[in-house]
Amino acid sequence: MIIDQEENISIITQEKATIIELVKKLEALYPKFEKHNIIIKLSSLGKITIQNVNEFLRLSNKHREAKNSFVVVTNAINANEAPDEIIVVPTLKEAFDIIEMEDMERDLGF
Repeated sequence: MIIDQEENISIITQEKATIIELVKKLEALYPKFEKHNIIIKLSSLGKITIQNVNEFLRLSNKHREAKNSFVVVTNAINANEAPDEIIVVPTLKEAFDIIEMEDMERDLGF
């Protein structure tokens, strides 16, 4: 797991371990990220399924309830197949765009 920090955004890149191992690590380290927007970058992993992405659902819901963004980056699945409760985009640029839009919505009180 590689963690990069850009302002109030934590970019977490998973390269080797399984999704389940990553989710467990994130839950353990969550206090470190709870005030930041989070991007989970899965682009370097091989085969990703909707079930893999759904592993992040509980963490995503918790983070979004706290008025922070949680975005998963992978081009291995069709983002339209993901549940509405989790945001999946194919590129890192789109993840930053989503966070920017959500920050504006929060500033406007939505």
